[in-house]
Amino acid sequence: MKLPTYDSLLLDIDQHVATITLNRPDKRNAFNDDVIQELTDVFQFCAEQDEVRAVVLTANGKAFCAGADLNWMRAMADYSHDENLADAGKLAQMLATIYHCPKPTVAAIQGDVYAGGMGLVAACDIAISVKNANFCLSEVKLGLIPATISPYVIRAMGARAAHRYFLTAEVFDAKEAKKIGFIHERVDEEEFTQSLDNLVKHLVNASPNAVKVCKKLVQDVAYAEINEQLIKDTVAGIADIRASAEGKEGVQSFLQKRQPSWLE
Repeated sequence: MKLPTYDSLLLDIDQHVATITLNRPDKRNAFNDDVIQELTDVFQFCAEQDEVRAVVLTANGKAFCAGADLNWMRAMADYSHDENLADAGKLAQMLATIYHCPKPTVAAIQGDVYAGGMGLVAACDIAISVKNANFCLSEVKLGLIPATISPYVIRAMGARAAHRYFLTAEVFDAKEAKKIGFIHERVDEEEFTQSLDNLVKHLVNASPNAVKVCKKLVQDVAYAEINEQLIKDTVAGIADIRASAEGKEGVQSFLQKRQPSWLE
């Protein structure tokens, strides 16, 4: 497979795992228009590859992502309202592309996460971090608000924690990030790669179709009212997956005590 190349990030696909690495360490992997477009493009590419069963988003350097690039911020300072709408729309599209990627996504956080970088983490399904990473929603200190990333960050940390950290712009550590549910795991730096590999192995070994459908199930059900329509939809969901080729293969392989076809 010929992989696309990018200026601000690296892409590698190996053993069904696509690894996207933010690669602007000198800029603390901060956003600009090019980074936003490239992230949108690469997640769209990974979504379309049958070979890919999981996507890992990580970064080179001391920071995972420091939010907006300073030069980009200088340019935005002179934008009109319409230009700001268009600019924010591109960021929103990038986050939505990550969130709705049909493959399971993992944010592998090797360093600090600030402002817009928090949106990147929150848009992923799973987040694992080194213990010495710091987190911050710093927008109000600049007279701004974390509006575009808010749907994802609030889902990740909950409204109560968002009230505090949106309003105070405090820096908090990985221990607090795990406590409020923003990340799932915090590990020592020397254990980071092995912990990530163990996590991704679970994703890769599961039924690709079931993982895809299950991801959408969580998104659809999480904030839905439990009513007759939701019950009807979930009943249809289990009926559909049971009747699917992978659903039948998975049950048969379990009963026959053999590996399912997607692991052969």
